[in-house]
Amino acid sequence: MSIAAPTAQSANGEIADRGSVTLTGLTKSFGEFTAVRDLDLRVEPGEFVSMLGPSGSGKTTVLRIIAGFEEATSGTVRLSGKDVTRTPPHSRDVNTVFQDYALFPHMSIADNVGYGLRVQGAGKAERAQQVGDSLRRVRLDHVADRLPHQLSGGQRQRIALARALIMRPQVLLLDEPLGALDKQLREQMQIELKQIQREVGITFIFVTHDQEEALTLSDRVAVFNNGRIEQVGSAREVYESPQTEFVARFLGLSNLIAADLAHELTGDRHTMSIRPERVRLQSDTDTLADGEIGLVGTISEVVYTGPATRFLITTDAGVDLLAEQPNARDLAGAGLRRGDRVRAAWSPADAARLP
Repeated sequence: MSIAAPTAQSANGEIADRGSVTLTGLTKSFGEFTAVRDLDLRVEPGEFVSMLGPSGSGKTTVLRIIAGFEEATSGTVRLSGKDVTRTPPHSRDVNTVFQDYALFPHMSIADNVGYGLRVQGAGKAERAQQVGDSLRRVRLDHVADRLPHQLSGGQRQRIALARALIMRPQVLLLDEPLGALDKQLREQMQIELKQIQREVGITFIFVTHDQEEALTLSDRVAVFNNGRIEQVGSAREVYESPQTEFVARFLGLSNLIAADLAHELTGDRHTMSIRPERVRLQSDTDTLADGEIGLVGTISEVVYTGPATRFLITTDAGVDLLAEQPNARDLAGAGLRRGDRVRAAWSPADAARLP
């Protein structure tokens, strides 16, 4: 499954494809276990795409195949239009940033960042200029003479990024690089990472199991499950309009209304997915607004999360529903408690129709 924007044409009529990644019929087996199954994906030049899924879903295997660290059992990998399926890693114009950063502990930060240029034989003056530019880009030029152990986790992450970007790869692969950071630092680095990607214009392919991270960073999200892509689309598309029950459940919280009950409520025999923040609570004696759908029930749990409060409603129809409301002072539902009888209501337009 893939969604791709049209590629631009160069002046001579050739496709301007530098930085694209095209995976076709990709399969990877380890003995009798198949980690990736007949997978297709197109990543456009300069795009930020996240491969999102639970552990064992195949996303890291796909990243390693793109990098050349694993060889596909079948299928093809194209970088910038060129078939690199059997090309060794060092001959692919990609760089990888790992979760552990892999900085040389005995080298200064400047030497770490400039290591790739030194291996390529770049002169000392050229290296110094490019290292300075790269460190300024990640706002760490003041730590050039320090050693990695003298930096914080967030600073080391940005140094690893600077070291990868200084080589100007066509594609940058990121294997859960923020996973070792605490929540506050991780959220800060998400914003910085997206800003850097926009500045350099390089294709980023990002592996994560964190739904919020994928939605925050990505131009598009590919949701993995059991070695396949269940859905690929913009953050808004995969969250607001999930195409499968797995995507609805994996991306955030979702209320699933089974097909039989959905048929009673709407006349349409398809499972419905409604996000908790789309569910409105009102008194069970109040009538529904025009066009709304609702179920009466009892609040069985109330959970305060800071910005919002979640209510678990056990409905008379036998299905549990989650409702989430922001903690505004003037919110009508702020005084609701366990045991209260309520009606959970939502608009049909807010319900995704699942196959």
